[in-house]
Amino acid sequence: MSLVHELEKSGNWLFRRRSWLPVTVLIPSFIYLFIANRSVIYFNYTWEIACILVSVAGELLRSYTVGYVPRNTSGRNVMDQLADELNTKGIYSVIRHPLYVGNFLMWLGPVLFLRSVWWVIIFILAYWLYYERIIFAEEQYLRRKFGEAYDSWAFRVKAVIPSFRRYVKAELPFSLRNVLKREYNSIANMFVVFALLDLFRNLAVTGRLYLEPMYITLLVAALIFWAVIRYLVKRTKFLYVEGR
Repeated sequence: MSLVHELEKSGNWLFRRRSWLPVTVLIPSFIYLFIANRSVIYFNYTWEIACILVSVAGELLRSYTVGYVPRNTSGRNVMDQLADELNTKGIYSVIRHPLYVGNFLMWLGPVLFLRSVWWVIIFILAYWLYYERIIFAEEQYLRRKFGEAYDSWAFRVKAVIPSFRRYVKAELPFSLRNVLKREYNSIANMFVVFALLDLFRNLAVTGRLYLEPMYITLLVAALIFWAVIRYLVKRTKFLYVEGR
């Protein structure tokens, strides 16, 4: 098997598991909390709010992207690549893979929580190796499906480094309902991850399982939000938007 086919095969394998495989990074993170210098990982309100804001920035980028895209593009499909049309306007005229940049920021927040430069370096390298193959597989699929149109767009727009010089306004209006329908799991999970880190940090530092009041508030709010949106998605058509 040629290197190109090997990269595409492994990229498709990772693509199908991208919804859960990155979560495995939490296991070594929890372990690290028990071997880290306790004086370094004590609760620090300012630092941890900053970490949360980094993750929120990633979710905002994802939400902005999802809010403008049509159905069957930039999706959460986990079995095969899917694209009914090529997104080249809006955020996609600025950067080719905004969702993966958003994912990077969302995971960078919890990594920064660990307060370790080495963990940040390891995370960046691992993330790059992981998503590089997924991106390669996606782009091979898009190149085969859209041909010259894809090549022309990819030539103008960089993969992960944004440039606003050739911004083109999106054709569809922003849809908050579409964002809520597609991103409620990610939003809730983001705060669950931080709560788990706080829980294990406190166990490592004090020997007791408890959450700081800030994380209790965030977790309860996130779970209520998740339950409400889940109900609306599964039991009503309130969040349904034609063509989204």
